[in-house]
Amino acid sequence: MIKSVVFDVDDTMYDQQQPFKNSVKSVVPQVTEEDMHGLYIRFRHHSDENFPKVMAGEWTLEYMRAHRISQSLIDLGYSPISDEKCLVFQEVYEEELANISLHPEVKKTLDFLKEKNIPLGIITNGPTDHQTKKLNQLQLTNWIPADCMLVSQATGFQKPEKEIFQLAEKTFNMSPNETLYVGDNYENDVLGAKSANWQTLWFNHRKRSINERPVCDVEINEFDQLLSAIKTAVGEAQLV
Repeated sequence: MIKSVVFDVDDTMYDQQQPFKNSVKSVVPQVTEEDMHGLYIRFRHHSDENFPKVMAGEWTLEYMRAHRISQSLIDLGYSPISDEKCLVFQEVYEEELANISLHPEVKKTLDFLKEKNIPLGIITNGPTDHQTKKLNQLQLTNWIPADCMLVSQATGFQKPEKEIFQLAEKTFNMSPNETLYVGDNYENDVLGAKSANWQTLWFNHRKRSINERPVCDVEINEFDQLLSAIKTAVGEAQLV
């Protein structure tokens, strides 16, 4: 039976595509509306793929941030932008992220879990300062204790490494086979949590396809499916 629930943050607890879209429109206006979703998917791909290089000291954070937007534009057939413009994009993007809010369906889900006294936690990849600002902006301590939030850079591990999930088990005092991890990224969130023997809910609201049968216990595709899926998870002996 699921006795605790841990969440990813980016594009799971809030819609990350909107601040990205606003930033692109401001700094790279030549990107068409039709290309916006594809550009966002490539941006997330390059971010997830290359942040481990920052953790390993191979790349600076600034270089990774410039690379992910410039390379994403190239991937979609646009000309690369200058380093100066990459810096401007990052500044605008951070300003947009300073205004994020929980998706209403996520808030409903957190309210339900808090009412049921289900222990909650956070595991998020990214730079400590950057991610902590998001956690504060989302006011997550209204539902989740600050000592039950792990930011990858502060731990020395990152998703999908099983060690960050094992660290969370010890830190949050949770049992892996009774803990559900909720996240949008299949490789980082689903495969990572599964490697530590956690239960998983793949929040695939970007409709990503994979070349294998998903190993997640539950897959949902819309924000308004989240609360129902969580209610089922905490009310049944085993996810199916």
